[in-house]
Amino acid sequence: MSKLLGVALLILGIYFLGQNIIFATHYSPYFWRDIPAGGSVLAIMGGIISLLFFPRQTGNLGWILLGIGAVLVFLSGGVILKPTSLWNFFIAFAAMAGGFRLITQGRLRF
Repeated sequence: MSKLLGVALLILGIYFLGQNIIFATHYSPYFWRDIPAGGSVLAIMGGIISLLFFPRQTGNLGWILLGIGAVLVFLSGGVILKPTSLWNFFIAFAAMAGGFRLITQGRLRF
């Protein structure tokens, strides 16, 4: 039961944090302006595939590809971050941390 509550808290934290992130697309007449956007999609897909299907062989490479993909998303200008309150960020971070702790250890220690 605690793992189910942990998953619910993790999803709730991601929801609160994700309310202030907007992903946008735009059309560019020049092909070189879309290279970071295409590279971010390829890097994130490669990172997820390597972490899901080959975790022992390419575990570190998967995390590196996910990091590169996240950086390229911001370089492409497709992410808009709205201002958030400190209280909203605190609730989201506490829910994600508590959910992760419940999933991995099954209990919370204060």
